[in-house]
Order: sequence, then C-alpha cells, then structure tokens
Amino acid sequence: MNTKETPHIKPNGVEIAETVLLPGDPLRAKFIAETFLENAQCFNEVRGMLGYTGTYKGKKISVMGTGMGAPSMGIYSWELINVFGVKNLIRIGTCGAMQENIDLYDVIFGMGTATDSNFGQQFNLPGQFPLTASFELLEKAKKVADEKGQKVHIGNILSSDVFYSADPTAIKKWQDMGILSVEMESVSLYWNAIQARVNALCILTVSDHLITGQQTTPEERQTAFTKMMEIALELA
Repeated sequence: MNTKETPHIKPNGVEIAETVLLPGDPLRAKFIAETFLENAQCFNEVRGMLGYTGTYKGKKISVMGTGMGAPSMGIYSWELINVFGVKNLIRIGTCGAMQENIDLYDVIFGMGTATDSNFGQQFNLPGQFPLTASFELLEKAKKVADEKGQKVHIGNILSSDVFYSADPTAIKKWQDMGILSVEMESVSLYWNAIQARVNALCILTVSDHLITGQQTTPEERQTAFTKMMEIALELA
C-alpha cells in the first residue's frame, strides 16, 4: 500500500505507476482513465488535479493532470519523481503550431525545448544547458507512430511563460529558428527529469495555429486528441 503523500498528491493507498501520462487538463486525465484504462482507481483529487492508476493492455499506468505553466508542472513532476518513484513521464498536451507545414490536430514530439523561462536558474550551472527528451522514449514513440501509420513532426518546441505576449515580434523570431510549436510546460518537466536521471517526453497535439489563426474548442481539447493518447499509452 502506498502510504506516501505530499501537500499536492494524496494517493490514499492507491499505487502510482512508474509510467505516468501528464495532460495539463485534469478532465483530460479523467477522460483517458475512463476511456482507455481498465480497473482505474483515482489516486488524487487535491486541488481538483485528478490522477488515476489502471492497466492498459495488461501494463500498469497512471495519468494525472498538471495544470498550466512551468511552475505547476514543476511541482507535480518533482513530487512524482522524487517522492513516488516515477521513472517515465510523458506530457500529452496541446500546443500552438508555428510552422506553415503543420496543421490542426497534427502530433508533435518535442525532441528539445527552447524557453524564455527562468526555471533552470535554480541549478546554477556555469552556462546554458540543452533541454532534450529521453531518447529511449522518443525512439519508442516514433516506432509506435510508424506502426500506426501516424505522421508526426519531430523537432524543437518552445516552452514559454507567456500566453499573451506583449511583443508581436517574438513569435516570428522563434519561427525563424525552426521552432515547431509553443506550449508552457515542457521546460520544467525536462529539467526535473534530466536532473533526476529519469525519462521524459513531450507529445503534443496542435490545438491552434499561430499563423492561420485556426483553433479548436475546449471540448475538443479534452476528448478529441486521441492519437497522441494512444501513442503515449503504448509506451507503458
């Protein structure tokens, strides 16, 4: 029985698996548990950040919301890694496309993340550090996508602290550097995973397009992004 708890995660005896899927929206975690997992049990309800553990094709797996932004992801991922022993953390989130060859609902694997966040300053490194995904998870995810015939984009993404930017030129500068998309959580996930020597990967579905202005609805963001969910579940 799991007797550990933190101020933000109280499993009440429910085990947290070594592989955890991390959507930002806790309702997306609930949807995944109810749709894909067998014998799912809720392990967290603190602050409404729902978490569940169940099985997928006989393998134990957990799913939990992380909220919005690097600080929230930073708290939950640190506790999952350092208190509950999670070894594989897979963010399944939404993003805004930043290149013309990417469409709504396309799937992106964040091979590396650029950032405007100060999250990494706490490590006091004497220089810049490359924030990259686990090659083990990235390689497996690409193999799963290929087996499913699912086209994916693989490359660098931007993890930004700013949702509504006051600088209209900022996006263009990142686009010119080949950044595929922008989201808000991968920076703290990758930092925490790298520091603890565990695996992390950011799998994203395009929910809106920064060039064309296209966007999906909140309801679609909760339930329609099943391609990335199925890829992530196979990594268990």
